[in-house]
Amino acid sequence: MKFNRTYFLLAVALFMIEVAIAAYMDDAVVRPYFGDLLVVILIYCAIKTFIDSAPVKTAIAVFIFACLIEVSQYYHLVQLLGWGRSSTATTVMGTFFSFVDILMYALGTLVIIGAETYLKNPLKI
Repeated sequence: MKFNRTYFLLAVALFMIEVAIAAYMDDAVVRPYFGDLLVVILIYCAIKTFIDSAPVKTAIAVFIFACLIEVSQYYHLVQLLGWGRSSTATTVMGTFFSFVDILMYALGTLVIIGAETYLKNPLKI
């Protein structure tokens, strides 16, 4: 374990953006799509803040985690656990399954892999 300041600052910035999206956006694009794409990047940065792990493996693990959360929505896990009245639980876990969300998680994962690959070997123009 080693603290990485860059990933920490990225995670904090992404968290603030996610909070702003949740609190102030009620549109048909940013909140339902961009927020889902960003959340995978946020979780990735949070993990990389403390764990020096392989980028692709970490990104795929985050994608799988996000998909498991999405599948839990299909089975209404929040309600089954009795957390349906908790706004925190419903916000974090979600309540509505969507294949589009999984697509957005996949795109977020590709953004992570693309950014990490580019930063390791920037294009020479």
